[in-house]
Amino acid sequence: MKPVYLDNNATTRVDPRVVDAMLPYFTEQFGNASSIHAFGADVGTAIRHARRQLQALLGTEFDHEIVYTGCGTEADNTALLSALETQAGRNEIVTSAVEHPAILALCAWLEKTRGVKVHYIGVDSRGRLDMDAYRKALGPRTAIASIMWANNETGNLFEVETLAELAHEAGALFHTDAVQAVGKVPMDLKTSEIDMLSLSGQKFHAPKGIGALYVRRGVRLRPMIRGGHQERGRRAGTENAPSIIGLGVAAELARTHLEDENTRVRALRDRLEKGLLQRISHAMVTGDPDYRLPNTSNIAFEYIEGEGILLLLNKAGIAASSGSACTSGSLEPSHVLRAMKVPYTAAHGAIRFSLSRENTEEDVDHVLEVMPGIVDTLRGISPFWDGTSATRSAFTPTYA
Repeated sequence: MKPVYLDNNATTRVDPRVVDAMLPYFTEQFGNASSIHAFGADVGTAIRHARRQLQALLGTEFDHEIVYTGCGTEADNTALLSALETQAGRNEIVTSAVEHPAILALCAWLEKTRGVKVHYIGVDSRGRLDMDAYRKALGPRTAIASIMWANNETGNLFEVETLAELAHEAGALFHTDAVQAVGKVPMDLKTSEIDMLSLSGQKFHAPKGIGALYVRRGVRLRPMIRGGHQERGRRAGTENAPSIIGLGVAAELARTHLEDENTRVRALRDRLEKGLLQRISHAMVTGDPDYRLPNTSNIAFEYIEGEGILLLLNKAGIAASSGSACTSGSLEPSHVLRAMKVPYTAAHGAIRFSLSRENTEEDVDHVLEVMPGIVDTLRGISPFWDGTSATRSAFTPTYA
């Protein structure tokens, strides 16, 4: 049995077509895009084409609205820090309790070192944002509201368009960490009120080490990295041409596969979920059953440890995760599941399966074959499992 990779929310395999497009920019077209000779001009032309490819995926109108970064985390940091510098008299941030560490760690640092007030908006038991609390937190001192488009652990989608409108009513900017959403849900930013959006190439089959920040026309941006004139003076440093080219090709491929993501991949996700819930007792799907990414399933298996599940899955050739790769190694349950008040007996055994367009029915069948035995083995040695515990009530997703 070939290895089964179901950890695509952590990173994806670089598409071979992306690799092929990148290779010439290491050895043949290696010029600096800022140079005026042919070596540089050719690279500059290719970068402009790649920018248009990314624009098409995001639905943006102007090429200067794309600022390349080294990753999604850099894009997130740039957005929030810039907002604090450009919004005079405003030193508050509104965000959610379930954001990625790229946002939460920065906010904690800003609170501690700069006296910035951060409002952390809670979620309900299905991970849905408390909209009343969000409205109340916005005010005349809010510099920026930053709410993720899709949660990396549960796949929950947030109403970013509505959230952006509410932020603007308070005179604040709105940013969304869309790292998990880009390439999985349709976007048309030219008709949106979103001011800034972060993305990472490694989440949709581009290489690691390349990301971008969308900055809506007219929104002021203070650079976090200063130096040369690259990216219209908004992000200094010689352009990472091979990766930018790769990101462009990956964006074009993602656009052509959007329908597949939302039909075939969604069906595979549903088949996996339904099969596991039928075969394994005391298991629950976490998150919003009706409004989530098509590729993501977070299932909590009660009375066992997620780390044990992952080790045995790995032994069977299956890669999954217990949440964000940026918080792996922690013995504490996910901050996302804690915010949702998932009981500790379940949160400790939560596993995230995240699929991609490269997954097949055979991959799903292999997981369904081995997971019941893994759960039985671990429950057999669990001091908390007596085989008679009442099944916890949880929603049952509706499958197409």
